[in-house]
Amino acid sequence: MKLTNLNGRLLLAVVLSLATPAGSVAIAQRGGRLAAKRTPPAGRKAAVAPAAPVLERNIRAHMEFLASDAMQGRGSGTGFELLAGHYIASQLRQCGIEPAGDAGAAGQKSFIQTVSLTRQAFADAPALSFSAAGGGGERRWVHGRDMVVGRIAAAGLKGALQKLRAGEKPAAGAFVLMTQSEGSDARGLFSQASAMGQQGAAAVLVAENAVLRRNWAAMGAKLPELPLMAGNGAGSIIVLSTDAFKELQGVADGTTVNFEGALAPAETSYTWNVVGVLPGRDAKLAKEAVLLSAHMDHIGVGTGQTGDQIYNGADDDASGVVAVLELARSLGTGVRPKRTVYFVLFGSEEKGGYGAQYFLAHPPVALTQMVANLEFEMIGRPDPKVAADALWLTGYERSNLGAELARQGARLVQDPHPDQNFFQRSDNYALARRGVVAHTVSSFGLHPEYHQPADDIAHIDFAHMTRAINSMVRPVHWLVNSNFIPAWVEGKKP
Repeated sequence: MKLTNLNGRLLLAVVLSLATPAGSVAIAQRGGRLAAKRTPPAGRKAAVAPAAPVLERNIRAHMEFLASDAMQGRGSGTGFELLAGHYIASQLRQCGIEPAGDAGAAGQKSFIQTVSLTRQAFADAPALSFSAAGGGGERRWVHGRDMVVGRIAAAGLKGALQKLRAGEKPAAGAFVLMTQSEGSDARGLFSQASAMGQQGAAAVLVAENAVLRRNWAAMGAKLPELPLMAGNGAGSIIVLSTDAFKELQGVADGTTVNFEGALAPAETSYTWNVVGVLPGRDAKLAKEAVLLSAHMDHIGVGTGQTGDQIYNGADDDASGVVAVLELARSLGTGVRPKRTVYFVLFGSEEKGGYGAQYFLAHPPVALTQMVANLEFEMIGRPDPKVAADALWLTGYERSNLGAELARQGARLVQDPHPDQNFFQRSDNYALARRGVVAHTVSSFGLHPEYHQPADDIAHIDFAHMTRAINSMVRPVHWLVNSNFIPAWVEGKKP
């Protein structure tokens, strides 16, 4: 049928323009007549089209599912974490994102990446042994009595005692005795152990402090476990009673220290990641990848307390998942970005970052090709310590990424809570330790609902969350279409 009137020509123009591939001729209406307009072919430098705004109704739709009671808190490694993964996968597919997870029997990719975890607990209390000072025979300290195991990498460890002094580095395979216990809680001690383990120490021995003494009985009553994932570089940490620590200070450097214990039969469990990809359209820049991520798990369902026992995890971290989904919707609409973009939702962040560790061990592209990672965590409520609707970036001062995104319009500022070590407390840190310029975007204001059942939808500020995600849309579009390569500031790389 031939269309001869003006309305017909307009209809034809709309139909043809919607079906026009990049680099071909589109039909436009100008002054009552049809005119030809050539769109730039893939790879040619062109301004990025304005992105459609993120809508609050879409944010609410995601949140009302992910943070509902029906999801039972999306417990790490539970069927509800997997259910969240399938929901996320379906949303990514609607956005035009391609699956990049496990391959099925027919070789067809899925969005889901299955992570197998092996749990091995000790069958009975392990022990630390060494030769006492002055020829006093062997000393044997048992977990729960003279020492407690904070974290252990293997069932059997042996190394030379090294009393670490200021300015010294741990020797490879040593049992390092710290001269004092820095940090007021387990997080500070574990951070030390991780650093020492990365430098080669077999184990770090520290003295108890007031906080650990209050929890001594509970820590000692639980038999320690090996890491669920081998080779995570977390290091081993053993906390000594005050008396035991003083005794070991009198033992000569180089004395052989043994840690040993029998293991119970292994048990296998699982967690899951969701991995999607939007391949880049530029022949050169498509080899570079930008990773947008969040963690989809939370604490699950509590036991023992009265009242609400479902830890919904609305802010932590359904809000971050929604940010990734809405950025996927924005990037998946219209012309593909020049760079390749991966959308990854990690499992079991709350239990030790096992999803991120697996992803790093099985990356879809070489880590040297990942130019940046933006993790989104806890953006559902404003932080009163920063300007209205501002977001902060963990480790802002460590690289030039935050400042450059701010120049592109992102309302990103420096983390106002440096004492909380948030840069090290999300999945971005595992990537940063491997060289990827990786930071977390957040607006967590240390609200009292953190890791409580009250972290639910009723406490979400949807207006703030909508503005927050929208503030990142254009800067992210710029990042995935530019040739800007973020870099660590000298001396700030973790």
